[in-house]
Amino acid sequence: MKRVLTIQDISCLGKCSITIALPVLSAMGVETVILPTAVLSTHTMFKNFTVKDLTDQLIPIAEHWKSENVRFDAIYTGYLGSAEEIEIAKRIFAMFRTPDTLIFVDPVMGDNGKLYPAFDMDYAALNAGLCAEADIIVPNITEACLMTGTEYRESYDEAYVTGLLEKLSALGAETAILTGVSLSPGKTGVMGYGKKRGFFRYQNDLVNAAYHGTGDLFSSVCAGAIAQGRTLEKAVKIAADYTAHTIRVTLENPEKPWYGVDFEKTLPDLIQALR
Repeated sequence: MKRVLTIQDISCLGKCSITIALPVLSAMGVETVILPTAVLSTHTMFKNFTVKDLTDQLIPIAEHWKSENVRFDAIYTGYLGSAEEIEIAKRIFAMFRTPDTLIFVDPVMGDNGKLYPAFDMDYAALNAGLCAEADIIVPNITEACLMTGTEYRESYDEAYVTGLLEKLSALGAETAILTGVSLSPGKTGVMGYGKKRGFFRYQNDLVNAAYHGTGDLFSSVCAGAIAQGRTLEKAVKIAADYTAHTIRVTLENPEKPWYGVDFEKTLPDLIQALR
């Protein structure tokens, strides 16, 4: 069985970060090891949430694993709440990386052209440094612009996207994948660039809805599919289709959930797609 380490926070209520990564990767047949950077009562779209920072526990936990000769087939990072955690993630890469270890980085820090409130441009620069250590990176357009010093545009053409991907590739990762890319009306998906494979893309029908945690859902499925031996192009297709399908199912929920998607209902569909 493949083993993936995921480094990100636990939002106890909210369906994001580890509370998506752990059940999704496990359902995919991947042994999932978690390294929580913090425990939050809810994700940050709720008011008055509580936070317990766990930064001081990260290296001791990793050192214990090292002493037990634990190995990982992949290391997948999501939301990292501070500059210190980014540096610790780099140390953990160095501790456990082998020639066969996949390093998969989702540099979560912003959306809609803006950084999340807790972050500044120094943090964006540090995230660019983290991406330099990765094999695959999956920023959205906002995050790509922040890390490459590119002007953010809500309306763009394919040349803008390919330029962004070339700049992301220059950071150092073997493969850069931009998420939330619309290359024609009514479509959305991803476009990527690999130093060996060149440009590639996958588009599906745009679902007119936005939910917290869908980026985490895409990244978890993509990382898990690659760890299981799927090609990058196949993994991207599975992840994009599953994320869109889950949004559609959530929209049909008469209770109108607002804080996350109903991925629990669609996990059987994901398992079927992997067969």
